[in-house]
Amino acid sequence: MSRIRCLCLDVDGVLTDGRVYVGADGRPARAFHIHDGLATHRFQRLGGVVVIITGKRSEAVAHRARELNITHLIQDSENKLADLQLLLPKLEIGLDEVAAIGDDLLDLPVLMRCGYPIAVANAVAEVKAVARFVTQRSGGQGAVREAVEHLLHETGQWREIVDHYRRLADQTQ
Repeated sequence: MSRIRCLCLDVDGVLTDGRVYVGADGRPARAFHIHDGLATHRFQRLGGVVVIITGKRSEAVAHRARELNITHLIQDSENKLADLQLLLPKLEIGLDEVAAIGDDLLDLPVLMRCGYPIAVANAVAEVKAVARFVTQRSGGQGAVREAVEHLLHETGQWREIVDHYRRLADQTQ
């Protein structure tokens, strides 16, 4: 667990609840959970790298990635594992140092080859079967936060995050 340096995230069904809202103008929209944003931010602050890989293209996803300072966003992926394997050498990260979170069959290749596969609670059975950890929360409902907490609890780093915020309370007295 201490070797996990990269968090690889799917979008629909992991960062979102899997539903795509379509406005009257035909443009799709997605909702993201704020707790997931804080978790990815803190993971990065601890030196981790976050990668988002999605099979679709969405300006909303690109905007959310920019908001969270996630610079490694791969959209329109037809083969998530191949795309991840092209990126990782540039980051000097091995596939065994990746924790990946998925929910559907498109995520299976990455989950089967990464160092720590994670499934969200509402993932399909085949994804849950290869996961080392299954969240209690569903995608889009804070599942990424739960997964990051799980990873960081294992290394003792979650306590560092909590202590950071407690120190902020002490400093403002």
